[in-house]
Amino acid sequence: MLRRAIHSKNEGALQSMTDKSKTRSPNDLLLATDPDAVSVLDPGSSGQFLFTCDHASNRVPAPLGDMGMTADQLSSHIAWDPGALPVALELASRFQSPLVFGSYSRLVVDLNRPPESPGSMPTSSAGIPVPGNLGISESQRALQLEMLFRPYHEAIEGLLAARLAAGQRTALVAVHSFTPDYPGEARPWHAGIAHRHDGGLGTALVAALRRHGDFPVGDNLPFQIDDDEDATIPWHGERRGLPNVLIELRQDTVATRADRALWVERLHATLQVAIAAVR
Repeated sequence: MLRRAIHSKNEGALQSMTDKSKTRSPNDLLLATDPDAVSVLDPGSSGQFLFTCDHASNRVPAPLGDMGMTADQLSSHIAWDPGALPVALELASRFQSPLVFGSYSRLVVDLNRPPESPGSMPTSSAGIPVPGNLGISESQRALQLEMLFRPYHEAIEGLLAARLAAGQRTALVAVHSFTPDYPGEARPWHAGIAHRHDGGLGTALVAALRRHGDFPVGDNLPFQIDDDEDATIPWHGERRGLPNVLIELRQDTVATRADRALWVERLHATLQVAIAAVR
């Protein structure tokens, strides 16, 4: 059963309604006290977007402890996308659109990596070893995919199927953040827009953002959509032929509440322009 969360106007003020009667098997990855794998906000809303946030959390399921990572490592960009969820929450609220986000760290299982990708359960990230994933058994790998990865993508697929069956036109928008100081790379862009088979939404959003201000915007930089390394956009946006786009915000530009509010204003304005250009 999916947990449905309710968004208040105060950033980060989330209440969850969990079915207290459910039980979990002793073999499950998640304890009864752990959050469910996925949260779905406002699934019945009528806005024109479906927002996702693949790397919303740095939480590790209690049975896995700290995976051999330090507290600083688990709070860093290797474990999640800092700043992405608050921006996604506000955009979903502004557009009266649903949002799907994951509850656990990308180090446990990366929700935006196909299961066969080496990055699905990485043994290292940005040159930092992830001891908890070294020598992981096939049964443990299968459990983590079943408990965390599968529910997330089923939630997205189910929402899209319901919206399309109801005749609701929908564009898929994935919200991420990226570190400005990845080893060996210079990343001057304040935002990167990744797009491929997207109906023109990505190109329109890049143009709108560049007209909106004098900050540098990467067009398929620092990342591109890749079938071997991406799941959410290829599986749910491109395969369905929906307008889609992956938004990456540089983490030092979403570090404070004021920073994030600025990005919400920018993206609220420019996404309206961009979606109008492809309708």
